[in-house]
Amino acid sequence: MRACGPVRALLRCTDGLASYRTQAWRVFREARRTGRAGRPRLVVPAGVALAQVVERYARRRVTGVAQRAVRGTADAVRARLVATPGNVAAVSNTAYLERLHATFRAHLAPLVRRARATARASATVGAGMWLVGTCHNFCWPHRSLRQPRPADLPGDKWVGRTPAQAAGLADHRRSLHARLTFRVPPAPVKRRGRRPRWLQEVARAA
Repeated sequence: MRACGPVRALLRCTDGLASYRTQAWRVFREARRTGRAGRPRLVVPAGVALAQVVERYARRRVTGVAQRAVRGTADAVRARLVATPGNVAAVSNTAYLERLHATFRAHLAPLVRRARATARASATVGAGMWLVGTCHNFCWPHRSLRQPRPADLPGDKWVGRTPAQAAGLADHRRSLHARLTFRVPPAPVKRRGRRPRWLQEVARAA
């Protein structure tokens, strides 16, 4: 999440586990440079909001739910919840995150407990999560994001949409074949030291 885009207006909802709050602060903090010598101070951007949903149990049953605004004001958290598609009640919850976790577990066997296909390298799990996440956002339509089909267009009653379409990042639904055959440009090679003379001459000629 931190590497995919800006986090100036981000709301993260977690449960009551204390490590989630600490880890969120570590991931989303940025370096504040003042021009002085030394390591810059790491601070969390002002736009990052964090809310917690704490469930209270009695005899293995949920007796109450407490909502807390750990970072940011309650009004700011509510405003972002209202702007979130599908959250009509504007209530802090972990349903979106838990549903995404269920999607990953359904398509990636290494994430399931006591599975045969155990991933022995983090790169394998990371590649699988990127693939499932891309299909989740660009290829698979979500029932909660569908819209009524106009009366003048033939077809079913509803028009399925992907999260990328709902967020305005895509104008159509991508196929799985298009995702798998998409050519990703290689990352630029970082060179240390002075470039070779022949490479400098080529750069001047260009």
